[in-house]
Amino acid sequence: MAPVSKAEKKTAADAAAWMFNVVTSVGIIIVNKALMATYGYSFATTLTGLHFAFTTLMTIVLRCLGYIQPSHLPFTELLRFIFFANFSIVGMNVSLMWNSVGFYQIAKLSMIPVSCLLEMVLDKIRYSRDTKLSIGLVLVGVGVCTVTDVSVNSKGFLAAFVAVWTTSLQQYYVHYLQRNYSLSSFNLLGHTAPAQAATLLVLGPFLDYWLTEKRVDMFDYNLVSVLFITLSCTIAIGTNLSQFICIGRFTAVSFQVLGHMKTILVLVMGFFFFGREGLNLHVVIGMVIAVLGMIWYGNASSKPGGKERRSYSLPTTRQQKLGAASDSDDNEDKA
Repeated sequence: MAPVSKAEKKTAADAAAWMFNVVTSVGIIIVNKALMATYGYSFATTLTGLHFAFTTLMTIVLRCLGYIQPSHLPFTELLRFIFFANFSIVGMNVSLMWNSVGFYQIAKLSMIPVSCLLEMVLDKIRYSRDTKLSIGLVLVGVGVCTVTDVSVNSKGFLAAFVAVWTTSLQQYYVHYLQRNYSLSSFNLLGHTAPAQAATLLVLGPFLDYWLTEKRVDMFDYNLVSVLFITLSCTIAIGTNLSQFICIGRFTAVSFQVLGHMKTILVLVMGFFFFGREGLNLHVVIGMVIAVLGMIWYGNASSKPGGKERRSYSLPTTRQQKLGAASDSDDNEDKA
């Protein structure tokens, strides 16, 4: 049996990371939909705080077992990340409340070009024509699937604008922090999850009351609803971890593009679990277009020049002058 090459091992690990993220993300969407629609638990921000509290417990256990090694993240970087991450969560919740479902979906789709812009400006990433076209095809396909009624107002547009930019910056920052401070996904979660849990559990009940006019402490916490909340928080551990793993292994743009496979799966599973009314011909056509775009993106971005960091080299005459100056300095030192 031929030994497995390093490239094959990386491909298998990448596929496993994507599957981990897809399974946990789709699972938590289905559980949360049942929790909110069936049992009336509409406190989305507080629930997210509970998700990060469970994730914090996981990182504490792993640190005690020796799976998470001590690491350093500057406090200013942590504050910046928490600012983007929490405004992302609040912005998405407020955008969903103030906008039509159609405009909310358009806002989510716009995260891809915004993430591309961030990588082009901050990381000097250059995309090939095929990569850009494949991203456009994914946007068209997912748009056909999900965008129906589109109405917008000034405060809804503002909420969507904040949500799109903070979410894109948060996802960019996941990759940036792991790369610049040599942090694993577990290490980064160990730094960020406790801070997010604390801030969201303090602010969440007030924000949820403002959005729903219901108090989280007055909810009827029966056995079944508590089990669903616990299940949601348990799956969220995998969702949070897999997001950091995927963005760390790839980039925020790839995470956004291929992440729309979750949108397709949610639509399909909604068809099986919640009835046929959501699936029609134009939705199926949109799914096919989106999947073809994702396959094209994966192929185009992996080719040489498909997605690469630009390097700025000095002009030849300038390099020759610097080289001559360096040789002159060397000769003076020898003398």
